[in-house]
Amino acid sequence: MIRSMTGFGRCETADENRRFTVEIKSVNHRYLDISIRMPKKLNLFESAIRTLLKEYMERGKVDVCITCEEYGEAHYALRYNEALAAEYMSCFHAMAEAFHLENDVRVSALSRYPEVITMEEKEPDEEKLWSGLSAALRGACEQFAGSRRKEGESLREDLFRKLDSMTAYVDFIEERSPEIMRDYRARLEEKVQELLGENKLDEGRIAAEVTIFADKVCVDEETVRLKSHIRSMKEALLAGGAVGRRLDFIAQELNREANTILSKASSLDISDTGINLKTDIEKVREQIQNIE
Repeated sequence: MIRSMTGFGRCETADENRRFTVEIKSVNHRYLDISIRMPKKLNLFESAIRTLLKEYMERGKVDVCITCEEYGEAHYALRYNEALAAEYMSCFHAMAEAFHLENDVRVSALSRYPEVITMEEKEPDEEKLWSGLSAALRGACEQFAGSRRKEGESLREDLFRKLDSMTAYVDFIEERSPEIMRDYRARLEEKVQELLGENKLDEGRIAAEVTIFADKVCVDEETVRLKSHIRSMKEALLAGGAVGRRLDFIAQELNREANTILSKASSLDISDTGINLKTDIEKVREQIQNIE
């Protein structure tokens, strides 16, 4: 199945402790380039996240946004720094003795001094954290992959229409080429006859001139290769998978053959048809850039 490199997916999962939201979007890119934005506490899962994502994509510039919302304060704990509190009290005793003051520091006052009591986030259960995160990731990836497949099918249908149009142009050039040879021979014989008058035509010389002309304008090899490349592209589209690079290479070959035909064109109708053929090839190349 053909997949586009443009896609979007979103999934949200929640349990009694937290809610995960994952959004994935991508655009065209020559290689797979994944950019992930997520809370720092999830950084330990980055390698696992990338491995999971690669199950669903092979090319494209992919942006992944992950958010994690914790419920309540159950994930935080108060920490009492006894050593620091002792340092404060030691200072207060020294001050009281030095200035003959009463040391009236109460616990409530001491607790408000910097860093005596702090709130720290509890270490999460990594297994449970990954379970919720991976579920959200897979959900977003499934939607993301589905959107790529859907657009890929549309691309394939459009490419088949363009390839059929290109085949018609190649057929016309193939059918018209022998007529050009006959027309050239007829014109050549007519001109030579005008020059010779009643004298007999030298058929050997005429044949030699026609052969030289044919070598310059014959496009049989080009049309055969064009048809072969078009068949190869259709086969690749039907086979599916990550065929974008292969299709791009075939499109380059199509363009090369079309340029050769245009350089050999000896009639206006073949020249016009060749231009139409190149136009369709360029459209195909543009579309192929969207295929994974």
